[in-house]
Amino acid sequence: MNNRLLRWLLIIIGLVSTGLGIIGIFVPLLPTTPFLLLAAACFARSSERFHSWLVNHNHLGPMIRGYLDGSGIPLRAKYTAITLVWLTLPPSALLLVPPVWAKLLLILLAISITWYLLRLPTLQEEP
Repeated sequence: MNNRLLRWLLIIIGLVSTGLGIIGIFVPLLPTTPFLLLAAACFARSSERFHSWLVNHNHLGPMIRGYLDGSGIPLRAKYTAITLVWLTLPPSALLLVPPVWAKLLLILLAISITWYLLRLPTLQEEP
């Protein structure tokens, strides 16, 4: 990357996303994989060393390698993500958001995320 400022900004975003992903392992409603995917994308554009470290990490790497190489994500991760989407977005839309257009947008977002996750290949886990 030629732009030094953008490179450092991407590294910082990647590090913050990695930190949030790690926290998400322990905090039930904080997603882990999306933050790690964001970190991988930032590192891929800014630091080959950080990208390699993240993708090859013993605990964090398996969560994103299947997505990055196209082999899929584990079935458990799909179910967890879809469950969390439907436990958080529709109740937020119905209970917390007053404008009707925002309610519809959140419901549409939940449907879109679910559709996207269901279309992703499912990683066949080894016995």
